[in-house]
Amino acid sequence: MKSNFLIILSAFAFGACAPVGSGNEREEAVPGAKPVVFETTASSTSLSDYWYQGKAEVTSYELLQNRYNNVHPGEAVMIFVTEDFLTDKLVKNDNYVNPNSVPILKNNMVRNFPTGLYDYSLMTSVFTPVNTKEQPVTLKISSSSQEWCGHTYMQVNRVGQGYNMTLHSYFENEADKITITPTAIFEDELYNRIRMNPQNLPIGNLEIFPSLMVVRLRHLNFEPLQVKASLSPYEGKDFKGKELMSYSLTYPAISRQLDIVFENLAPYKIVGWRDAYPSAFDGQERITLAKRKKTIMSPYWQQNGLEDMKLRKELQLDD
Repeated sequence: MKSNFLIILSAFAFGACAPVGSGNEREEAVPGAKPVVFETTASSTSLSDYWYQGKAEVTSYELLQNRYNNVHPGEAVMIFVTEDFLTDKLVKNDNYVNPNSVPILKNNMVRNFPTGLYDYSLMTSVFTPVNTKEQPVTLKISSSSQEWCGHTYMQVNRVGQGYNMTLHSYFENEADKITITPTAIFEDELYNRIRMNPQNLPIGNLEIFPSLMVVRLRHLNFEPLQVKASLSPYEGKDFKGKELMSYSLTYPAISRQLDIVFENLAPYKIVGWRDAYPSAFDGQERITLAKRKKTIMSPYWQQNGLEDMKLRKELQLDD
């Protein structure tokens, strides 16, 4: 499972109420890190019938979120769904009069957790073309954070041979920014790539944009970091299941270790993730942990009545 593939990914972030330090402390870098050019295989240019039922895959997770000086209980939801997406406007194809349309796999990742008195609500959306031979890069990522101190919004758009990142933030040191970057790997897209074909995940010394959530929560600069990536059978104790695999990213510069754990059979459902890094507030390492509770296939956009509230119970939300 160590073949490479032709992709590039994009990232977003989330605000913090009381920034402490820059969060940009550097450690020894991974030697030989390089931007990646991926080679896709035929099996990654289409998705199985699982994804074309007219429904979305909705999965709930029990969440323990590293924030401030504690790990806070909460909930996470991941929604994977196929859509038709306009490559010029970078929005969903609603009217079907624009010919610049490609099928994509979209992932909406939502996290909700309280920090003491007040709440955080975080959401990242990633739009990755299904036919990776013709459209090898993710086209767009948007990410937002709402909490009682204020909110932030980041958007990364594919433009030309690179990406444009726009940031709107409540916080003075971030404020409003526009950044132009060359093509690079984005951590946030790796969840989509797992679902498409984990055999094509990049391995070795790489350069990757960290998750936009981590960028904002730790107040990092928007830039790719050197990473050691590996793929192996899962041998830990946090997640239960058979034939599990772990895709691991080690970021030496920010002392961070991310492990995404998923089933080794199609459609490669993600059973959870473990994200360890030191707090920007006291320097102590803590672990964000998300464990799958329930997965359903649902046309959720149609299930918006009071009578549909029972489906939240099925997903074990609001327990």
